[in-house]
Amino acid sequence: MHLDDYTRYDALGLAELVGRGEVTPTELLNAALAAVAKVNPKLNAVIDVREADARNLLQTDLLNGPFKGVPFLIKDLALHAAGIPTDLGSRLAKGLLFSHDTTLMAHYRRAGLILMGRTNTPEFGNNASTEPVLHGPTRNPWDPTRSPGGSSGGTAAAVAAGIVPMGHGNDGGGSLRIPASHCALFGLKPTRGRISVGPDMAEAIQGIAVEHVLSRSVRDSAAMLDASQGPAVGDPYFAPPPERPYLEDVQREPRRLRIALSRTPGSGATVDKDCVAAVEDAARLCASLGHDIIEDAPVYDDAAMLDGLVSVWSSFMALWAEGLGGALGREAGPDTLEATTWAAVQHGRAMKASDLQQASATFNTVSRAVGAFFNTYDLLLTPTTGIVPPKLGVLDANTPRTAAEWYRHVFTLNPFTVLFNVTGQPAMSVPLHWNAEGLPIGVQFVGHYADESTLFRLAGQLEQARPWSVRRPPIHAANEG
Repeated sequence: MHLDDYTRYDALGLAELVGRGEVTPTELLNAALAAVAKVNPKLNAVIDVREADARNLLQTDLLNGPFKGVPFLIKDLALHAAGIPTDLGSRLAKGLLFSHDTTLMAHYRRAGLILMGRTNTPEFGNNASTEPVLHGPTRNPWDPTRSPGGSSGGTAAAVAAGIVPMGHGNDGGGSLRIPASHCALFGLKPTRGRISVGPDMAEAIQGIAVEHVLSRSVRDSAAMLDASQGPAVGDPYFAPPPERPYLEDVQREPRRLRIALSRTPGSGATVDKDCVAAVEDAARLCASLGHDIIEDAPVYDDAAMLDGLVSVWSSFMALWAEGLGGALGREAGPDTLEATTWAAVQHGRAMKASDLQQASATFNTVSRAVGAFFNTYDLLLTPTTGIVPPKLGVLDANTPRTAAEWYRHVFTLNPFTVLFNVTGQPAMSVPLHWNAEGLPIGVQFVGHYADESTLFRLAGQLEQARPWSVRRPPIHAANEG
């Protein structure tokens, strides 16, 4: 299968070809491996190609799921597959191995996906850029001097460059939406509790981190959420199930929506003019489609929320560092952890139990205020990020900073996404805009708790009105050379 043909289809499209007998899963895998060989040396998106494992899987009876035979990559963080090492982007965790799949990995197998490798991630996902010391920086296929975002930046670069049509990621502060924005992809952060993070965790980072995928098409994201949503045995809570499959929602016209528009984050951080232009352009597009746009924004204590995030993130970094160090016989410290991760670990170790309880209380107050705001609106529209794709090094996690300084730096540049990790609401980044330099800039839509359906309906409408997947970055598997 020629790379131009392979990259022309989304994941469901490739699976449909397999179902009709027009292409075999082996041909798809061969194309994906050829794409890795062609573009990955320029990007460093895929850190571990599992060709032998994938070919062995092809010798078995593949499960007849919606993505039967489609090549797939997993982010090297949180989710893991039996017998495949996971490094979590860290020297401390290098070579960590599990004998079992996570619940979500089992869902991916049942969906028929062919796991062919792992993608790069910042250490412990503790960055909005993917440039870990362990594996080196991942480069953005739209401009290799720039970051693809993080922490799902390896997957974003791989999908944008045509290696796979869809790949795994997760989001604890914007880690699906930020790379979606920087790489011109669709990225949905589901509602808290929509996808199980079991069996090794009850919830990730006090519930603010969730799992899903980055994709080129809206329908791939919807079909993957259909295949992976729902509770596992022992989960502490779960989101209420949807009324119908999300894939059906993509094909349904949304009703006339009341959408609040906000250009300014609650922190008051400066927003790049191109990001403002992107959100204003998206607002005009939505208005032209018949939706009502009203300038408004939720009011909450952003400074208190950031203090809570420092506590929650730092305590989680300390938990991971101590657990990994003990399990692997390594000492957590400046020789095995990047400077800002080590600072967060030290901060987490010095915390009192009441600090974590205070963070939970703050998150409750913020969530109540934001929830009340959504009583008036169907959706909120904001920029996804406060910056265009940054140059590599702007978010260098190995530059010494305190934990508070590091998180303030990250969320000053990316001030719009993390609020909805705290509230647990679904949010999506949609690739509707490119600036004069040809850099993609996404916009964020946020929905009511447990209402991914409205987001998918609007996303499907926007995709039809302004298709984005026809645009290819300069570094792409189907490009000449």
